[in-house]
Amino acid sequence: MSLFSYKKNKKKSDAWVKIAMFLVAAFMLLPFCWIISTSLRLPKESFSLPPSFFPTSFHIENYKRVFTELPFFNFIFNSIKITIVVTVGQSIVTSLAAYAFSRIKFKGRNVLFIIMLSGIMIPYQSTIIPKFLFVKALGIMDTHLALILPALIHPLGIFLVRQFMLTIPKSYDEAAYIDGATRFRIYWNILLPMSIPSIIVVSIMSFIMMWNDFMNPLIFISTYEKMTLPLGLTVLKGYMGTGSVSAILAGVSISLITPLLIYIFGQKYLMQGSALSGIKG
Repeated sequence: MSLFSYKKNKKKSDAWVKIAMFLVAAFMLLPFCWIISTSLRLPKESFSLPPSFFPTSFHIENYKRVFTELPFFNFIFNSIKITIVVTVGQSIVTSLAAYAFSRIKFKGRNVLFIIMLSGIMIPYQSTIIPKFLFVKALGIMDTHLALILPALIHPLGIFLVRQFMLTIPKSYDEAAYIDGATRFRIYWNILLPMSIPSIIVVSIMSFIMMWNDFMNPLIFISTYEKMTLPLGLTVLKGYMGTGSVSAILAGVSISLITPLLIYIFGQKYLMQGSALSGIKG
């Protein structure tokens, strides 16, 4: 095969790959397009048969209902507060645990690490009853602490940051020990700054996960004023689900803005996620 034929075939294969990726991306975007489209319909058009993908009229009143029928800004404030506190707290706890598992040799370290990793393998729903009993025993039911404290431990985040720290040469630690640095100073001044890319990835994952969390607020929060955005939007369903689907999806569309911006600005770091977990260790 000549070089010209090879380049021509490669261009064709690349073109087919791009077309396939475009079709997959378009297919994945269809639900989001349908959400935005339905949020602009009249409520009666939400159940029309056959269903239409595009709205016949732009009913902006659906978005007005979100702000007039709900304490929407209060829900947003609650979600932002809880999400930021959990993201910062998870970053601190995750980096400290990752440093211990990657740098400190202690008895039972590998066993403890395997037990910690089992948290990734256990279905989340199976832990909700022990978590409920734990929160009730602490006396923090119907408070934001009930959402914050259990979320501070993130096994997947610990695993990712630990794997990244294992790629950092231990010669940095040895040089710092010679200069008289303590373990915490080595963590704070050397390993933590060098592990920032992995911590950013974990923080973005944590932020999106907490922002979209519905199950925990549903179980632990009962006061209307303390609800987060995903739980508060269910009020639009109305009694026996008689509310407007268009108004509900208008609220969902607004709630998507924050994680979308986080993803856009953090996309560069998320693309590095496959390299952060590594194989070492």
